Amino acid sequence: MENRASAENKDIVIEVSNVKKKFKSYQDKAASLKERFINPSRSRHENVMVLNGISFCVRRGEAIGLIGKNGCGKSTTLKLLTRILHPNEGEIKINGRISSLIELGAGFHPDMTGRENIYTNASIFGITKKEVEKRLNTIIRFSELEEFIDNPVRTYSSGMYMRLAFAVAINVDADVLLVDEILAVGDSAFQKKCFEKLKAIKENGTTIVIVSHSMEQMYKICDRLIWIENGLIRGEGIPRLIGEEYLAAMEGRRLDRIEYEDRLKKEDLERQIQAEMERLLKKPGEEEQQDTAKEQDIGKPALNILDDLQNKQQALLCNESLKNVCPFYRSGARRQTNYRLAFTNVTMCDENGSETNHWETGRQYTIKLAYKSVEDYENVRFVVGVTREDGIYCYGSYKEVKGVLAPQGILEFSFKNRLLKGKYVLDLWIEDFSGTPYDSIYSLAAIEVDTEPYIERGILTMEHEWKVC
Repeated sequence: MENRASAENKDIVIEVSNVKKKFKSYQDKAASLKERFINPSRSRHENVMVLNGISFCVRRGEAIGLIGKNGCGKSTTLKLLTRILHPNEGEIKINGRISSLIELGAGFHPDMTGRENIYTNASIFGITKKEVEKRLNTIIRFSELEEFIDNPVRTYSSGMYMRLAFAVAINVDADVLLVDEILAVGDSAFQKKCFEKLKAIKENGTTIVIVSHSMEQMYKICDRLIWIENGLIRGEGIPRLIGEEYLAAMEGRRLDRIEYEDRLKKEDLERQIQAEMERLLKKPGEEEQQDTAKEQDIGKPALNILDDLQNKQQALLCNESLKNVCPFYRSGARRQTNYRLAFTNVTMCDENGSETNHWETGRQYTIKLAYKSVEDYENVRFVVGVTREDGIYCYGSYKEVKGVLAPQGILEFSFKNRLLKGKYVLDLWIEDFSGTPYDSIYSLAAIEVDTEPYIERGILTMEHEWKVC
C-alpha cells in the first residue's frame, strides 16, 4: 500500500493546496509621494479576493482546462503556477520545467532580428545556447518565417510576431505547459497546426493546463475541466459534462441580464409616457378642461411624440412575450402583432418527441405551432421560414387554412432536415391570403445544425453519388 501511494504521489506534477490570492483595488491611486501627502484619501483601497481557497492536482501527461467567466481567477491561477504571482495563503508544488504561453513575446526586443530573439526568448525558459542551436531550425520551420527570420521583429506584423513567440515556447521540451487564450495565433491553417502540436505534446507525456473560452477546443484536448466561480471551484470532472453545465449557467445569466435590461427599458418608457401625458394635458387654472385638452389643444408634433413612446412600449411588450412562446427564444427576436390572432407556443422536436434546437442533417424533425384568436378569422396562412445566421434566406413553407379558423389549435410541420452544418434562425408568420400579417416573428429561435461527416459545403445537401471510372 505504501509503495502504491508513493507511486501515485510521484505521478502528481502539479499540486495546488488551499490557495488564496487577493489584490488591492484603488479607486484613484496616487501616482507620487507628493500626491499621497497632499491627499491621503487617494491611497485608500479595498482588498479583492480573486481566489478564496482552491485545491486541485494534475497528474503527469494529463491536460486540464480552467473555465469560468471573465474575472473569475483563471489567468491568475496560471500566473501563480508560473510564479509570476505568489499566493497570499496556501501552497503550490510543481515538479519539472515549466513553459508558459501566457504573455507571448515577452522579452522580445523590437530592434533585434527574429533569429536573435529566439536565443533571447528561449533563455527565459531556461534553455542554453547550445540547446537552442539544436532546435533553431525546428523553431524557424514551425513559425513559417524563413524569409523574414533575419529581419528586425519591429517590421513583423502582429500575426508574424505571435507565430515566432509561439514557435519558441512550444519547442522547449517542458514538463509542464501553461496555455492562456493563445490558440488564435495567425491564420486558420496555422491555428490548426498549433492545436495539433499541443495534442502531440500531450501524447508525449507533457502536462498541460489551458485556459480558453473555446469549449470545442477544451473538449478535444482536455481530460478534465475545472470550473472556477467566485474564487472557488464550482465543478470538476468530465469535460463535456462540466462544459455543458457551465454553458447552461452562462446562458441563464445572459437571459437574466436581458430580462433585467428590458425591465429597465419598460420602466423608463412608462416614465417618459407619464411625463409626456402630464406635460401635454396640464393647463394651470383650467383643470375642468383637461379631459378635452388632448383633442383640442395638443398639436400633431406632441401627439406624434406620445404615439412614438407608446409604440416603443408595445414593441417591448411584444418581445417580452416571446420568452413564453418558445423555449429556444433568441434575444434578438422581433415581433409585430396585435395579439388578436397570434402564436402562443412554438416547439421543435426530434423524431423521438424530445424538444431540441440542435438539428442533424438527414434527420426527421417537427415544428409545432400553437395559436389562439379572439375573433373569427377566415382564410388564414401559417408560414415557417429558416434563415442562415448571415441573413441568407434558406427555406420557407406555408399552410393555408380555408374557411373560418378555429379559436385555438396546433399545426405541425414535419420535415427531413437537409440543411448543412451552420447556425440558423426560425421565422414565423400568420397572415391572410393577400399577405397582410396578423402575427410576425423574426429570428424567434436559434438553430444549430451539425453534419457528420462534414464532407459537403453550402446551405443544403443533395442526393448524390461519386463514381471513380
